Amino acid sequence: MYLIAFLGGLLTVLSPCILPVVPFLFAGANRTRSSILLTLGGMALTFALISSIAVVSSEWVIQASNTGRHVALVVMALFALSLISARVGDWLTRPFVALGNRLDQDTRKRAGPMGSIMLGVATGLLWAPCAGPILGVILTGAMLQGANAQTSLLLLAYGAGSALSLGTLIFAGRGLVNRLKPSIPFSGWLRHGAGVAVLATVAVISTGADKTLLAGTSSEGIASVEKNVLENVPKVVDYFVSKVRADSMMDEAKGAMPSLSGAVQWLNSPELSPESLRGKVVLVDFWTYDCINCQNTLPYVKEWARKYEKDGLVVIGVHTPEYGYERIINNVKDQVKKLGITYPVAIDNNYVIWRNFNNQYWPAHYLIDAKGQVRYSHFGEGRYEAQEQMIQQLLKEAKAPEA
Repeated sequence: MYLIAFLGGLLTVLSPCILPVVPFLFAGANRTRSSILLTLGGMALTFALISSIAVVSSEWVIQASNTGRHVALVVMALFALSLISARVGDWLTRPFVALGNRLDQDTRKRAGPMGSIMLGVATGLLWAPCAGPILGVILTGAMLQGANAQTSLLLLAYGAGSALSLGTLIFAGRGLVNRLKPSIPFSGWLRHGAGVAVLATVAVISTGADKTLLAGTSSEGIASVEKNVLENVPKVVDYFVSKVRADSMMDEAKGAMPSLSGAVQWLNSPELSPESLRGKVVLVDFWTYDCINCQNTLPYVKEWARKYEKDGLVVIGVHTPEYGYERIINNVKDQVKKLGITYPVAIDNNYVIWRNFNNQYWPAHYLIDAKGQVRYSHFGEGRYEAQEQMIQQLLKEAKAPEA
């Protein structure tokens, strides 16, 4: 499984979710080889640490993780200013100037390796990779088993794979720049341009605009590659493989609808149960608000809820957090309102409903017929036409007279 986690990390370079942190890493591409390696190592270690402690439900841990992201944005902004202009840095208050200078390549001799590590730590705090099949399996194990050495090592292997793929690109780009330097004296422009790119990225992330920009992208292709990795690596356990297949058989019942009890709170509805939903066709959508894959499927889910409500379809969103800040209930409430979600949403912070369904992936769709039997499941993005056809089929069955 460690090999699979490492391969999953390598593949993140193909995912659009890596784009927000690329400017931070490439802005330091003209540093020494050891400095770049320290930055990448800091990113991998911080990602593993934050992802591991995110499974702890203590409120202070969640708030600390959320605060860490804000601190990281400040650090990155100072890093950008130190790249753009030394005068701007001098204008800042003295403590912040000192912090910015520690990140400035011209003063790295005074800062030692700490500036590079700090840059990596800040990047790790801001990096939230797409939860494809491989990362989904790792995070699910961490959430269900709690923080332990095995899950932390799996997350570290995933982060190391990502660091290796990004490092390869950084060193390749640095080699190209070094070849151009003798003929084109544009090092200063590159430095200023990198600072502007980093500052712009900080603004995009801090305002949440990165989610809007990434909403038009799709991870369906890379998710398919990850599924193939899971299916073809010999040491993969069959249990994990079965959880990341795209679809279940449409015409076979998969057992009674699991319990919906265990949510810490319900939004837009009182608590629902399989018994209260009998006679309705139900779509259960496991999602989390900061998951790009979930954001890409959400317009379809909202449209199905609107289009088929009068025909007897009930859509239930089960919000199961992937990262610590997604456990903050007020954050979920704000996002539900912002995203225009009007159907019932169960806040599944303790993974109770997730375990009831034996789920392993974001997003995951389960269709239940009017008799309360699970008839269809789909994991990840795509196959929207097939899902809608199944909704129509189950609604038609529900209206058919009993034989």
